Amino acid sequence: MEKQKGRGRFIFFCVAPATILFLIFMVIPTINIFRMSFYKWGGYSPNKEFVGFNNFVTLFQDTKFLQSFQNTVLLIVIVTIVTFGLALIFAALLTRAKVKGTNFFRTIFYIPNILSMVVIAAIFSAIYDPDRGLLNGILGIFRGDAQAIAWLGDQKVVIYSIAGTLIWQAIGYYMVMYMASMASIPESLYESANLEGVSAVKQFFTITIPLIWTNIRTTLTFFIISSINLSFLLVTTMTDGKPDGATEVFLSYMYKQAYGNSSYGYGMAIGVIVFLFSFLLSAVVNAVTKREPIEF
Repeated sequence: MEKQKGRGRFIFFCVAPATILFLIFMVIPTINIFRMSFYKWGGYSPNKEFVGFNNFVTLFQDTKFLQSFQNTVLLIVIVTIVTFGLALIFAALLTRAKVKGTNFFRTIFYIPNILSMVVIAAIFSAIYDPDRGLLNGILGIFRGDAQAIAWLGDQKVVIYSIAGTLIWQAIGYYMVMYMASMASIPESLYESANLEGVSAVKQFFTITIPLIWTNIRTTLTFFIISSINLSFLLVTTMTDGKPDGATEVFLSYMYKQAYGNSSYGYGMAIGVIVFLFSFLLSAVVNAVTKREPIEF
């Protein structure tokens, strides 16, 4: 009995610090965000005016917020589909095709993930430069004297330029994760499929994908939520929401309202919407991707 109590105390003291930190830095601030979303407050003065749901009513009549919502959803859809599609394809090629220098390619692909988003923003700002940028330089070889594309200045293409940067940053990380999962699949399954004349493409969809689906499902939820944060960092350092709000996203607009316009209560209302949107999106993704795990 005494031994069980001692074990319980040991577990308590191990878990307590992390729990306390989680409460202080996550739970309490989140509750405070919800509370302050019902106030009109500049963020610095002691005067706070309770306005109820007025911040939320104003929010859904704010065309700039609706544009930031649209941009965020568009980035999530494009970046998620392309990133996961390419990461799975590259992982399968490096794992199944027996490409020479697999470790070299794994390292090269992973490097973008260890770079700061500020560094990545600087690199791609130079690449997208309309006059001296690498991208227009390459396109100029095929397009001749056609007018250079303003990748970060044209409202029609700038959001796709941001998406391309996010994709480049993320592919390597998920490719490495999927390579590790694919390496654990028994070779005998592929050998049996080869004997039955199953093509490599069909093996990819009938063997590889189902057997690593749990990993895909977990990383998908994590990526969608983290892309909301990463898009804020990238937009802030590359375009600051320009041109004319074409790259404004949830968190960049929230930051500007809370700290740029001294509308802290309104900014916290946006924060509540971001929180609820993230939670709902995670629930939908988990429900849609749920399936019985396949054992081997």
